[in-house]
Amino acid sequence: MEAFHFATSTDLSELLVHVRIDRLDGHQKPVPYSVLLKRSDLRHRASNLSTHSELYVTAQIWADSKPLTVPVQTAYKSFKNARIWNEWLSLPITYANLPASAQIAITVWDLSPAEDKDTSRHAIPFGGTTVPLFDKDNTLQKGRQRCRLHRFQAADGLSSTTTPWVKPPARKGRKDVVVEDTIDEQVAEMQRLEELLKKQEMGDLPQNQWLDALVFKKMSKIRNNALRAEAAALSRGVKVQPNGTNGNGGIPSNGELFYLDIELPRFDHSIVFTDVEYPPPPVSDIKLSADSEVRLRPPPEVSLGPGIANPYGDADAGRLIRIYDPEVGRKMNPAEDKHRALQRSHQTDSLDRDRKPNVHARDKLNALLAKGPLEEITAHERDDLWKFRYYLSRDKRALTKFVKCVDWKNEREARQAAPMLDKWAEIDVDDALELLGPQFDHPVVRSYAVERLKKADDEELQLYLLQLVQALKFEAAGEGDDSSLARFLVTRAANSFSLGNFLHWYLMVEISDFSNDQAPEHRDLFAKVEFDFMEELEATPLGVETRKTFKRQGELLTVLAKISKDVRFGGGDRPAKIARLKKALADPRNDLVNFDPLPLPLDPSVMINGIYPDECNVLKSSLLPMVLNFKTTMNTKYPIIFKVGDDLRQDQLVIQVITLMDQLLKKENLDLKLTPYRILATSSSAGAFQFVPSMSLAAAVQKHKGSLLAYLRANNPDDTAPLGVRKEAMDTYIKSCAGYCVITYLLGVGDRHLDNLLISPSGAFFHVDFGYILGRDPKPYAPQMKLCREMVEGMGGADSTNYVAFKQYCFTAWSTLRKSSNLLLNLFALMKEANIPDIKVEREGSVKKVEQRMWIGRSEAEAAREFEKLIEESMGDRIAGVIDWAHDVWQYWKK
Repeated sequence: MEAFHFATSTDLSELLVHVRIDRLDGHQKPVPYSVLLKRSDLRHRASNLSTHSELYVTAQIWADSKPLTVPVQTAYKSFKNARIWNEWLSLPITYANLPASAQIAITVWDLSPAEDKDTSRHAIPFGGTTVPLFDKDNTLQKGRQRCRLHRFQAADGLSSTTTPWVKPPARKGRKDVVVEDTIDEQVAEMQRLEELLKKQEMGDLPQNQWLDALVFKKMSKIRNNALRAEAAALSRGVKVQPNGTNGNGGIPSNGELFYLDIELPRFDHSIVFTDVEYPPPPVSDIKLSADSEVRLRPPPEVSLGPGIANPYGDADAGRLIRIYDPEVGRKMNPAEDKHRALQRSHQTDSLDRDRKPNVHARDKLNALLAKGPLEEITAHERDDLWKFRYYLSRDKRALTKFVKCVDWKNEREARQAAPMLDKWAEIDVDDALELLGPQFDHPVVRSYAVERLKKADDEELQLYLLQLVQALKFEAAGEGDDSSLARFLVTRAANSFSLGNFLHWYLMVEISDFSNDQAPEHRDLFAKVEFDFMEELEATPLGVETRKTFKRQGELLTVLAKISKDVRFGGGDRPAKIARLKKALADPRNDLVNFDPLPLPLDPSVMINGIYPDECNVLKSSLLPMVLNFKTTMNTKYPIIFKVGDDLRQDQLVIQVITLMDQLLKKENLDLKLTPYRILATSSSAGAFQFVPSMSLAAAVQKHKGSLLAYLRANNPDDTAPLGVRKEAMDTYIKSCAGYCVITYLLGVGDRHLDNLLISPSGAFFHVDFGYILGRDPKPYAPQMKLCREMVEGMGGADSTNYVAFKQYCFTAWSTLRKSSNLLLNLFALMKEANIPDIKVEREGSVKKVEQRMWIGRSEAEAAREFEKLIEESMGDRIAGVIDWAHDVWQYWKK
């Protein structure tokens, strides 16, 4: 088979469509005098006055019955002997953008002093023709083309055009149409010679100058004779109306026939139509793990039919078929993008600097600035933000909204918007955290946010360090070696041991995560940041010692993890496991009884130098966590709980948010006596947390015959106090109950029962075990806020003044935290891609759940009434009491 060489239309991405208007052939007979008397508009028409009158030609690209370009026309030209233009027209569209149905509509216009009613111009269609640019094989037409001209009609360009360039096959049985067989042999000969001429022009036939001149002269004579013969045959076959006209503008049918010669560009190879292929958007393919508690009904079985192979393999045979949706993954509407680009191209900085909003526009802007970080900004609001950007630059709240209204992928907009960032009023830290989120990937924006974070001290920065590490995932692709956020974290951590300690362990946990939910590129990213951190440390005066310290911390945790596994899987009852633990800790080979001072990874401000083997314990739990008492250089004990086999990153996140909320409340002079104990995940399956001497509410109530008040009275007796409890202890209990009720409600902490509600001898109440957050709960009909009967009884009952004070503290704390809603929401937004169980279940909805519990859209008075109602419902929830009773029964039978 002979090789076929071709190119695709997409290869011609820079070449505009061209067509050469050559000449018009045909014979025009004069209009009878009787017709001119009836039609005064025909008397001064140019073609009726002269057979070589001035005509002009327009060409336009159409596709699917719609115009793709504006029409272009030939220049004015005066004809003498023949209507020959010999002019190339350039159409404003490239071959790569042509669809397969593209046609070129060519119209020859006749000049007339009378205005045409249809076109409102002083031009009448002399004739029109429509030429498809691709043939039936989707190959681009090229070379000379001879087009049939339809008299008195403008080329329409429709899919079923009425002005085709070649005469369509005639239907049999119609007497008023000339059948093709009636065209004499001269017409057929003319067509054969034209085909040979086209082949010669394409180089398929050799040229001979003296012989070709004779042939061309003969061809001209044959063409004229053929035109006359075809026109005569056409005149005999056209049905004449009773008034002597044929319906074409009142001109009588006199057998006129015209052909327009055009020429299309020639190419060395055939040009085959190829559509532009765009990269497909991401197709959602969410797969739940086998141990997930979320059970969805099975998808319907789908049969692909006999003989049809499954493109996704035999494993997915009979399952759902993926549907490609081209709109998935589009952040913006293309029409809105075009409108915004057009509108902003006409606006200049000189005019916008002095533009100020009127009263109505100012109210709209204030309502816009009050929106939360998760609320969408409409297209009209984006236009207003851009229009009044100079006016809004004095308001720090407006910066994040302004950044959202800019198309940072548009270089022109980015160049205009980037200088505005430096002129804006200095933003708060919560806004800087929002600019580090996943929707802001432009390096200029992220660098600006980092510059704002540089002004925060180490203590404040440590509060957000967990989220800043996760924000590294949102750095633009290819920016890993030049990430402003990574450079900032590495530099600050290298100069602060406390920051460096936590950055090191946060990175090590992500590096050790080899689960399917951790992308390999993210693991490589964290490894690169850890490597850069170690290099930066070596450049500091104490860097070498610091690296040795981190290495010793890792060795200590490795030994403890090994001991924990030996104790857990060693067999025997709990006393045997405790004995095995004490023996392993006292073993000189483990070097744990005494060692050189080392900063505790959990709390680097504490220096430890050994462990007390005899004062360690193994807790009653499925994972058998170890209670270890470390020696400190201050001759004190620091107890921790070390656990292997559990991912503590979710608990770590909750404690970090509780610590932050505690700081926010204290800034408003509201100390609710919270107990944000320290916790640190050292790997994806191990970690440690601070042991706080305390007792569960279940144990306290059991010990004191069902009364939590009796427990408080026993540990803090005061006969002069109203309830026999020392005032400071009762205040601590009431405030801590209020604080944790509000915080656990906002975070949606679930699986609350009397065994994970703890109370210390000082009266401090706190929660532990945050295995379920963001509204998830393994028990049905669980209350939104955990306020059980025992907690209220410890205050003196629902009728006491302490309970009234408790409700007041609750509302004050909730109202205070609502004011910092942007900061809290931005922190959770940065954790969307973290490998945390209750976040990865619904990554996009996790932040929304926190937002819903803050009731941001409600007024302060309405929120106060609803929140008081929530407290009363939680206190009187009988289902919660039944759940606690069932849990106690289950724990009893487990023993």
